Amino acid sequence: MGLLGCKPASTPMEVNVDLWRDNSPLLDDAGRYRRLIGKLIYLTVTRPDITFAVGVFSRFMHYIPREVHWTAALRILAYVKSCPGKGLLYKKHGHLHISAYSDAGYAGNIGDRKSTSEFYTFIGGNLVTWRSKK
Repeated sequence: MGLLGCKPASTPMEVNVDLWRDNSPLLDDAGRYRRLIGKLIYLTVTRPDITFAVGVFSRFMHYIPREVHWTAALRILAYVKSCPGKGLLYKKHGHLHISAYSDAGYAGNIGDRKSTSEFYTFIGGNLVTWRSKK
């Protein structure tokens, strides 16, 4: 692919890119696009910051992808290059205990008086699910 020398990107996806009505040329090898998106889907396990962008580009896997889709998907790789230490690290802790924590605040924000709630689930000492909602 020759992407080692690519310029790092600050975001995984450009803003206001019209991926649906583009007249750019079709890709010669749609399988290459599908393989890249499949690898990026696998990467979202440890890099939740790219999940939205990968989800958007995965919508084009079953159609014939265009050059604009390929270029946009490569931007995710440039973003990952810009911050290699970002992401989740799973370690072996020698056990598979399940722990869950939750917290809630009733009208705790002085500005809008909205309640917040959150929960975290750990398996074997590793964070596997989380949610925070206002």
